[in-house]
Amino acid sequence: MSDRILTLNAGSSSLKYALFEVAPDGRPARIAKGKLDSAGANPDPVELIAWAESENGGGALIAVGHRVVHGGREFSGPAPISDALLERLDRLTPLAPLHQPHNLAPIRAIRAARPALPQVACFDTAFHRGRAPVTTRFALPRAYEESGIERYGFHGLSYEYIAGALRAAAPGLAAGRVIVAHLGNGASLCALLDGRSVDTTMSFTALDGVPMGTRSGSIDPGVLLYLMRERGMGAAELEDLLYHRSGLLGVSGLSGDMRVLLESGTQEAADAIELFAYRVAYEIGGLAASLGGLDGLVFTAGIGENAAEIRRRICERSAWLGVALDGAANAAAGPCISTGESRVAVWVIPTDEEEMIARHTLALLQASR
Repeated sequence: MSDRILTLNAGSSSLKYALFEVAPDGRPARIAKGKLDSAGANPDPVELIAWAESENGGGALIAVGHRVVHGGREFSGPAPISDALLERLDRLTPLAPLHQPHNLAPIRAIRAARPALPQVACFDTAFHRGRAPVTTRFALPRAYEESGIERYGFHGLSYEYIAGALRAAAPGLAAGRVIVAHLGNGASLCALLDGRSVDTTMSFTALDGVPMGTRSGSIDPGVLLYLMRERGMGAAELEDLLYHRSGLLGVSGLSGDMRVLLESGTQEAADAIELFAYRVAYEIGGLAASLGGLDGLVFTAGIGENAAEIRRRICERSAWLGVALDGAANAAAGPCISTGESRVAVWVIPTDEEEMIARHTLALLQASR
């Protein structure tokens, strides 16, 4: 029987999971995946343990790898779970109050039920550690920065996977200046130089940057001050507004799902679509400045991989950078969707955060043996 690794990605009311076998070449190979939903409560992860050990003929479950949104300043790579680590991650909850508690809950549940089973935390912030201070610093008094208020960046597991996939598919391009657009219900962009993160659109929280399904993206802080003073909004109401009632949903008044908006035909849906494409193209321009030019653009995640119309709009707005889109290739989702004359190579590459978690978990186990 082959060794197995279970990966978990926990949200407020759902738990995404994937099961991997360690292949003869020593790499993780996915054999199953799915999602548990539970309205109003965290789904129970312990039930997945027995399933993982019996699925497809059974195998020895050697570890569980978890996506943890925030690793703070301390972690630039995965870490084995211990009581001390959980205490440190708990202290980061104020930096990601809507994500961190849900990420840590299944770790604790499995730790209580199977204390001898190794678990590994894989951080969405880790890939962005080591960037130049000018890209992480807010223009606030230094004391705030010293207390941990800085631009962390997120979606790091996705960007790390794409960096590796691009290196395998187009090594010359991967060595250059590339912007990856992770466009899904949560959306951000990352500037890569030789596969390393040098800048990204999300910052202190996963709220900043481009508009998302229900999140506002970047907003003038003065708007928040106005809403507090003139509308009497408190922190909880503002949090709900910015995370759950804004973005594509807020502008369209219809849905945060791009598929619904593209089929709607209403002016409000069209406004939301146009704002999304505009803001993504706007951020591409800024990240190109961070890189000092642009050699490649990669689309990934739900919208990036599947919405040809959104890719077209973004690429047309980025034509000044040398982007020339091949319409037929774009309709077929690539993988390369730029013309031969395009100065910027444009690709569509599916992301796989679960595989990245499995790779990190396996590598950490092997290193500790």
